[in-house]
Amino acid sequence: MAGRFAPRPTRTTVRGGELAVPAGVPRQVTGPARVRRWVPEGPLDLGLVLGPLRRGPGDPTFRAARDGSVWRATRTPAGPGTLRVHASGGEVRGEAWGPGAEWLLERLPELLGAADEPDAFVPRHRVVALARHRRPGLRLTRTGLVLESLIPSVLEQKVTADEAYRAWRRLVRGFGEPAPGPAGTGERPMWVMPAPRTWALIPSWEWHRAGVDDKRASTVLRAVRVAARLEQAVGMPAAEARARLQVVPGIGPWTSAEVVQRSHGAADEVTTGDLHLPGIVGWALAGDRHADDAEMLRLLEPYAGQRHRAARLILLSGNTPARRAPKMPRVDIGLL
Repeated sequence: MAGRFAPRPTRTTVRGGELAVPAGVPRQVTGPARVRRWVPEGPLDLGLVLGPLRRGPGDPTFRAARDGSVWRATRTPAGPGTLRVHASGGEVRGEAWGPGAEWLLERLPELLGAADEPDAFVPRHRVVALARHRRPGLRLTRTGLVLESLIPSVLEQKVTADEAYRAWRRLVRGFGEPAPGPAGTGERPMWVMPAPRTWALIPSWEWHRAGVDDKRASTVLRAVRVAARLEQAVGMPAAEARARLQVVPGIGPWTSAEVVQRSHGAADEVTTGDLHLPGIVGWALAGDRHADDAEMLRLLEPYAGQRHRAARLILLSGNTPARRAPKMPRVDIGLL
């Protein structure tokens, strides 16, 4: 019977091979872009504003082009969409493709920090003041989307960044769909992350091949089953949104903070439970490389209402303690 039937389309070839387009998901046809122009109030640095949405240098949903534009492929309530943003001469031009194009363009100003209030921030330390002076274009993005930040944040729990980024790339390319518009074609096409139902149908062995342990995979599966309820959290204050997220087993304070910082543009939601952040903040503000969460929060008290912004500026300052221990070992469970 060999050769009688055409090979069935598969999501993956042999381990380590190329990732094929899932069956039934056609390549997106390039069509005319929908365009919106917007003039921000004050300086705007696209890299600083949208940088937190990038999950590693090979993120298939994010691209920083040589011409200074930023491309982003995402799944909106209206469907998949691709957004290209370019700033020139004090004006921002947004181009969008796909069913989610209108949704993306409507929320373009918020994505670029229009709802943020950087002028409300008052530096209390020289290192923070200097970092702010050097980066006047820093604003906090507000995506209005929960799941797109929640899933990669869960993948980053308790592992190295390289492991998490690899898992995100493999799962999005293996089970997502090509980005609408020109970004979905070419040698390095961009991809839109899978829909909630698709996440729920990923076989257990594919999670394993991506290097994701059962605990993190189970957390993602629990989250996508209540995806609609979690997305409703964008209409809540950040603290209430975090409480709703943490109802899902496996989502704790670290993960919920990482999500609302992006989905809500939450200026005061500082990340606790991080392996490095307390020591970095402690070193920059008090010369204490061994600071814990409690000490970090104490040092950030003068920035109440703006603690996340203060932490970002400290990270951007480059004033971090020298490494005294080897890097966290990388364990690829997909090879076991």
